[in-house]
Amino acid sequence: MAHPKRRQSKTRTAKRRTHDKAVAPTLAICPNCGEWHVYHTVCGACGYYRGKLAIVKEAAV
Repeated sequence: MAHPKRRQSKTRTAKRRTHDKAVAPTLAICPNCGEWHVYHTVCGACGYYRGKLAIVKEAAV
């Protein structure tokens, strides 16, 4: 006599993708100062982020 097929949980059938988590971050050149920084982040050298200065450096007194 054949056994009925066991049901699998949804988490087993739709597994999370983990293969793209270990990819090295992409680097980009800042158009404001020319330094290398991680793509889609604020430039650490000048504070530039997508057309505006995200970090405003105040003048030293």
